[in-house]
Amino acid sequence: MFVIFGASGNVGLSTVTALRNAGHSVRAVLHDARHRERFAQLGCDVAIADLTDANAIAAAIDGAQAVQILCPVPTADPDPAATMARTIDVATAALAANPPPALLALSDYGAELEGNTGITRLFHDFEERLKTVPTQLTLLRSAEHLQNWARVLPVALGAGVLPSFHHPVGKVFPTVWAPDVGVVAARLLLDAPEGGSGPRIVSVEGPRRVSVTAIAEMLGAAAGRAIVAHELPRDTWSATLLRAGLSERHAQLIVDLYDVHNAGRIDVEADVSERAYGTTPPEEALAQLVRRHAR
Repeated sequence: MFVIFGASGNVGLSTVTALRNAGHSVRAVLHDARHRERFAQLGCDVAIADLTDANAIAAAIDGAQAVQILCPVPTADPDPAATMARTIDVATAALAANPPPALLALSDYGAELEGNTGITRLFHDFEERLKTVPTQLTLLRSAEHLQNWARVLPVALGAGVLPSFHHPVGKVFPTVWAPDVGVVAARLLLDAPEGGSGPRIVSVEGPRRVSVTAIAEMLGAAAGRAIVAHELPRDTWSATLLRAGLSERHAQLIVDLYDVHNAGRIDVEADVSERAYGTTPPEEALAQLVRRHAR
């Protein structure tokens, strides 16, 4: 039995689908019971569990041969770091109490870095805690999800300007289409090595790196209008995020992340990580975002 937490998300659904298409037994772990029927129709066992509920986690992982776990950054939260730390504590304790033979954790590029790296630091802490679970651990670090650009798509389509915290907008960086991450995760779950001296680290990104300038052009081509990339001045970042409804502490996590990203420190961990690549071209992924927005 493969147990997939966050099964209704972009990555989780892709992992579940790939495993079911290959004929494997899957338990889809959902936060929201309203998604239950969808996964039952896929032939999944379904469990409802919150990552802050140790008993629910224990029930969900019972009998698992492998578990896929994630710890999403809380939204609409006054202190996302503290909330995520509590979630990590509960989840890792539950996993350690009944460790599955294999565990795959969804993480981020740059998670190996210590220090003040904003959002990325939360995934560093997640990885470090999971290393204490006696299991064959795989850390699947993904590049920035192209889905994230959907947040500013209304502005881009309305004003013809794509605002960005990436500086300069002409610099290329790794991105990935989230369902491709799920496909890679399924492959790694089926290929979980036995034994080993430490966690297996795999970094996944798309077939080619892109710049914000290129992203703006691809969105424009899909939408049939001119869109240009615009670097948001560094001194406006916090105010911009606060106006978008984020708490002060959440905004600071994002500011710190992009400071590190723009310094060129968010990338594949050299000489340690294996590499994996998604197959969805960025222009195809971004065109999907435009089509969804138009519905």
